[in-house]
Amino acid sequence: MLGSVLARFSKRFSLAVIGAIAACAALSALGWGGYALVAWLGYGTLGVDRHADALLDRFMPVYEVAERHETRVAAPAGVTYAAACAFDLQQSEVIQAVFRGRDVLMHAPHDDKPLPTQLLAQTLEVGWRVLAEDPGHELVMGAVTQPWEHQVTFHGLPPDRFTAFDTPGYAQIVWTLSAEPIDRRSSVFRTITRVRTTDPDARKKFRRYWSIYSPGILLIRSEALRVVRREAERRYHDGGDIAPAPCSTTTERASR
Repeated sequence: MLGSVLARFSKRFSLAVIGAIAACAALSALGWGGYALVAWLGYGTLGVDRHADALLDRFMPVYEVAERHETRVAAPAGVTYAAACAFDLQQSEVIQAVFRGRDVLMHAPHDDKPLPTQLLAQTLEVGWRVLAEDPGHELVMGAVTQPWEHQVTFHGLPPDRFTAFDTPGYAQIVWTLSAEPIDRRSSVFRTITRVRTTDPDARKKFRRYWSIYSPGILLIRSEALRVVRREAERRYHDGGDIAPAPCSTTTERASR
C-alpha cells in the first residue's frame, strides 16, 4: 500500500518537474524570440551607442551597431588596463558555454587546433589586428569578416586599409578595451563594439545574425566586465603595477 502511494507520488513529482522544465524552456524561447524580433526591427537605430571615442572614431565614425559596456573598478586605471589585456577566457565558464552554444547553433566544423586562452592572444591568432593603442588607456582591435557563415574567418588589415575597406559582402568590426581613471584608486573599465556592413546584402545577413545571436554576444561583454573588475581589484590589493603599459607588455607578463 505504502509502496503504491510512493510510486504514484514519485510519478506525479517527476511529471511536475518535467512540466516545470518545459515551461521554463518555452518561456526562455519566447523571451529570446521576442528579443530577436525587437533587435531585428530596431537594427541600426535602437540602442545604438553614439558617444564619441577619439581613437575608435578614426577607424569607424559611421556604423550600424554600437554597444558600450562599462563598470567601475576599485583599482587604478593602469592596473585595470593590465587586467583587461591579460583577460583569460578560461576564467569564465559562462563565456566558454556561449562560445560552445554558438558553434552548435551555427553547425561550425570542429577544429582540433589549440588556441591561446588569453583573449588578446587568441584574437590575434585567429586573424584580428591591433589598429591602434594608447598604452595603459585604450586598445582598438579590428577585422573584416562574415560572421553569419558556419566557419568564420577574420581578416586583419593595416589601419589605413581597414578604414578604406569597401569590398561587398563583408562586415567590418572594431572593439576596444579601455580604462579611464576616476581618481588615484579607482577607474572605469569599458569595452565598445561597432559594426559596419559594406553593402545591402551584407547588411541583410548581419541584421539576421545580430538579431539571433546578440544576446549571447552581450552576455559575453557583461561577463568580461565582471571578470576584469574582479581581477583588477585582486591585483591592486596584492600590490600590482599601476604604471601605464601597452597590451603587448601586459600579455608577456601574464604568460610567464
